[in-house]
Amino acid sequence: MRIAQVAPLAEAVPPKLYGGTERVVSWLTEALVEAGHDITLFAAGDSRTSAFLEAEIPCGLRLAGVNDHLASHLVMLEHVRRRAAEFDLIHFHIDLIQFPVCRDILQKTLTTVHGRLDLPDFHPIYRCFPHAPLVSISDDQRRHLPVPCNWRRTVHHGLPLDAVAFSPGGQKYLAFLGRISPEKRPDRAIEIAKRAGLPLKIAAKVDKVDREYFADVVEPMLNCDLIEFVGEINDSEKSAFLGGAMALLFPIDWFEPFGLVMIEAMAAGTPVIAWNHGSVPEVIEDGVTGSIVSSVEDAVLAIEMVTRLSRARIRQRFEERFTARRMASAYLETYRDLGIAAPAYESSLQGVASLPGGSWGVGDRSAG
Repeated sequence: MRIAQVAPLAEAVPPKLYGGTERVVSWLTEALVEAGHDITLFAAGDSRTSAFLEAEIPCGLRLAGVNDHLASHLVMLEHVRRRAAEFDLIHFHIDLIQFPVCRDILQKTLTTVHGRLDLPDFHPIYRCFPHAPLVSISDDQRRHLPVPCNWRRTVHHGLPLDAVAFSPGGQKYLAFLGRISPEKRPDRAIEIAKRAGLPLKIAAKVDKVDREYFADVVEPMLNCDLIEFVGEINDSEKSAFLGGAMALLFPIDWFEPFGLVMIEAMAAGTPVIAWNHGSVPEVIEDGVTGSIVSSVEDAVLAIEMVTRLSRARIRQRFEERFTARRMASAYLETYRDLGIAAPAYESSLQGVASLPGGSWGVGDRSAG
């Protein structure tokens, strides 16, 4: 099957530091290549992939200091549109701006909606293009879009088995990993750690839009020996950071569409203490892979409980539910449901099922 994967241009694929969508696109792309499909990845030029890379810009826009990404994405969409006849399917991961550009070829496209849908600002575009095939990344995500849509499936994210190393025993600190923003509630994480009298390590980026929140709310709370602000970390640092923690705090205050960090923690065997919002009940099994709470008090009480959970069992549940292999298989099923299956479809599914756990190489192949 000839498939175009169209990634956001904010980060490289996979990202050098923070970046959830680009990381998922990388894992999916590598799995599909391994299964024998002809994949072209439209992405930033500093991406690393075994697919054919169409480098739309020299490097990811965020780290290059580019604030407005719209123009670059529109140029990429023009390139994708011109080459549409070369592909059996065009799989978009940029949420919504492709609909007007590709309105006459929507029947050969699939859009994974990675962003939030709980804001009415985004609803008009879905109302205008109700037939565009969509995939949600959690059942809760689609619940917030009160307009008729062509939902084809929910596909939870998955990561390679070796993306985050399993750690049989955590140390005596709590972890917060992600970005600093009001909806992620790092202030809650700090309060939980202080009340529990436990160290907290915060590995997070601070976007320009959130600098005021960081300065006014978070930074004053860092004046405590228990709290360590690490800053952004890369993939090579993530295993030690998550695997060394006694628990990951995920104290969100919004309808999180998925929450990739939860399954990254599970891969490390680290239990998750998460607020009962958004996708959390779909990802965390209360009392098995962590604890679902509704208050700071509940979170403090949950710490002792989750540290008694079996880290090996947490890792096992990750392998059963949230691998890149399973994610790729679900997307191949979705492609088939769209009527875009190639003759080798069944063998490609078998190829995904036999992947050796996601130890996929990267290369520098680029399409001419």
